Amino acid sequence: MRAFPTALTLLAATAAGAENRIDVVRPDAPALAAYGDHKIGVTTMTFTNPDQIDVVNTGPTGDIPTYDRALTVEIWYPAAADTTPGGTLTALVRDGITQATLTGQAARDATPDSGNTFPLVIVSHGYPGNRFLMSPLAENLASKGYVVASIDHPDSTYDDQTAFGSTLVNRPWDQRFVIDQMGALEGDLGAIIQGDNVAIIGYSMGGYGALIYAGAGVTKASTEYEWGAPQGLLERNMMGADSHAGLADARVKAFVAFGPWGNNTGFWDADGWAGIEKPLMLIAGSVDDVSMYDAIRGMFDDTVNTTRHLLTFENANHNAGAPMPAPVESYDLPAADGWFPFGHYSDAVWDTTKMNNVSQHFITGFMDLHLKGDNDKASYFELVPSGNDAVWAVDENGNPTDEHTYWEGFRPRSAFGLTFETKRVGE
Repeated sequence: MRAFPTALTLLAATAAGAENRIDVVRPDAPALAAYGDHKIGVTTMTFTNPDQIDVVNTGPTGDIPTYDRALTVEIWYPAAADTTPGGTLTALVRDGITQATLTGQAARDATPDSGNTFPLVIVSHGYPGNRFLMSPLAENLASKGYVVASIDHPDSTYDDQTAFGSTLVNRPWDQRFVIDQMGALEGDLGAIIQGDNVAIIGYSMGGYGALIYAGAGVTKASTEYEWGAPQGLLERNMMGADSHAGLADARVKAFVAFGPWGNNTGFWDADGWAGIEKPLMLIAGSVDDVSMYDAIRGMFDDTVNTTRHLLTFENANHNAGAPMPAPVESYDLPAADGWFPFGHYSDAVWDTTKMNNVSQHFITGFMDLHLKGDNDKASYFELVPSGNDAVWAVDENGNPTDEHTYWEGFRPRSAFGLTFETKRVGE
């Protein structure tokens, strides 16, 4: 029986909400959700990818313009042991106007932890979103010995949301470019990055991009949708295209996709799914009405050339596990263009922090297993599929009996409403 680490931050719900804390670990969180031993730094960088296709300004016919595509990236990283914890981030909320102050453990521009190197994790938001949307996960992973780079994808953030075709075309290439730039960094931060030991985590359209990067090129039909990318520009990501084959990347060891979009609208087929050969974790809500849960289950079923996992939050919608808790600044914002800003972060059934903690637990184990070679973490994935069916049975000394099948790392009665399924190559 594993010991349960003490949560780093235990705050009353009202206090946590008032401060927009991104570092809350609930008392009932599973074991691997707890913060790690590293102090945390955070910094902001901008990387500019020159001479990129300007999808937004490409018409149905005519010349295809290009531009220099600037990507702002928030980077969380292990910091020197003498770093004083704590700091704030300023982030726009869903209306693209209102600013929120987020409070966490990371210290702005702290000195990196010299003498060690750490795997790199890329985080990619939805449409729309921004680099702070998954900040609880990013900061949490940094405390455990990862450098985490979260991207602002142009044409897809709250304040610059434009043509959807840009997101369709650019997502995997933005992810690739940031990996290249992070691996090429010099100085104290560059010195701690394992640029050849990388994972990608994407939410919604970020998950779409991650799956393309993982090897699942899109269908020919999807490149011809009238509402998609003009002039066949999406063929860059098409299965069988030389350009898509060029995304193959030995540096990237594993992929995580929250509520990935696209299988619900014909962007993949069996040939595409056969292209994924690296470990994959899918996280979804069972009533996702954006990416459609049945379509996500189809991804799980059809990626037969890899070992993959599907974590399901029963009765959760599209926000399952990925977004930070709704900032208090979003509470009173009115609906605009059919969007309710608070609802961009929340779920009708699940507490967001609870979902964040569950995701942190499983993603920590997944990253440790595949990027750090910590084979002891495999036990966290050998589970009875339904948390409702798991049995807590221990003797008077707290040792599990033969009847004990409860989820590794979970407290009694804390896995209800969750399912975790695994399929291996060929299944």
